[in-house]
Amino acid sequence: MSTTDQTFTFRSIALPALVPSLLFAIGEGSVIPVIPAIASNLGATLAVAGFIAGMTMLGQLAGDIPSGWVVSRIGERRAMIYAALLAILAVVVCMLATTPLVFGIGIFFIGLAAATFALARHAFMTSFVPIEYRARALSTLGGTFRLGWFIGPFLGAAVIALTGTSQAVFYIQAICALAVIVLLLVIPDPTEGLSKPDAGEKFVAEESAGLFKTLFDYRGLLLRVGSGVAVVGALRASRMVILPLWAVSLGLGEANTALIVGIGGAIDFALFYTSGQIMDRFGRLWSAIPSMTGMGLCLIVLAFTHTLPGAVVWFIVIAIGLGFFNGIGSGIMMTLGADLAPRGNPAPFLGAFRFTSDAGTAAAPLAVALIVAVASLPLAVGLMGVVGFAGAAILLRNVPRYVPRKLAR
Repeated sequence: MSTTDQTFTFRSIALPALVPSLLFAIGEGSVIPVIPAIASNLGATLAVAGFIAGMTMLGQLAGDIPSGWVVSRIGERRAMIYAALLAILAVVVCMLATTPLVFGIGIFFIGLAAATFALARHAFMTSFVPIEYRARALSTLGGTFRLGWFIGPFLGAAVIALTGTSQAVFYIQAICALAVIVLLLVIPDPTEGLSKPDAGEKFVAEESAGLFKTLFDYRGLLLRVGSGVAVVGALRASRMVILPLWAVSLGLGEANTALIVGIGGAIDFALFYTSGQIMDRFGRLWSAIPSMTGMGLCLIVLAFTHTLPGAVVWFIVIAIGLGFFNGIGSGIMMTLGADLAPRGNPAPFLGAFRFTSDAGTAAAPLAVALIVAVASLPLAVGLMGVVGFAGAAILLRNVPRYVPRKLAR
């Protein structure tokens, strides 16, 4: 049985997927904005701090393939529980770290946990959400993550203010991960009524099988549309590295950094459902192009403000602008992937499509760190803005060629 056999309601996915996702995102959202500051306190240079901040994305890319195997073998709920346990282990490593290297390893583990957790949520949605609700459900899932990114930084700022130490934010992630485990153990398993393995478990297993063959088979499509989606991931990842790094370079404290990131997250969250409606009613490009060009413009402007007298004010304004433009693109990567996947056997393509976007996500922080090391942070920020415009051009040219016109528009 699946939700295609009964009346679907968004309430039916709340406890099994949305609430655990919210808790997990709150934990991540409390930690990630202050990673560069903590790395800097441990003796890392600005470039190394940026690299460590990007270890979450590298961990997620590295976890893409084994995560599919894990979810298909043990099921969605147990996979989310084990991901939460791994997040707790990562917290312990980070809190005990006395060098940037050990701290970076802990951050990498956070990325591995996030990869498994995200794929388990994807598997659940595959089993329970009818296709006609696809964009809105995926945008809601993206919005749940954004709500966590709205709440997490504010909680982190409060904990830092109360304790006087930035590493205390890891307690938030540990508590949230523990709450996920308790919730998933208490609520009934919604997949018990499905045949085993259920549709979601089969889906993620097929996603992970023959990844490199699928990448080769669809190389033309992935080179054209996939490269644009990789830029979307790169912009989002660079934003979450650039903002904390910029705050460190301006000498802002960890609590103030978390507050500013949280304000941007609030704007981001407020627009998640709007993005789904834009895509469903007007077309995918009406969400993707404004999002990417807007973020690109914000980054280019930010690059010229570092030495201005009102640099902090500019930083706050740009953080809000990035949140706005990222919000109107909520769910675009998952939705385009679902649109492009072959109907008869979508899973292998979606695995390759997700791997392509995650490659862009992982590459962006490394590129930022490298440019900072050899040149400067403003140059790195400006170049990422230019990349955003290039990605928008790629999607504008290629999405209408591959996505049905009534969906692309």
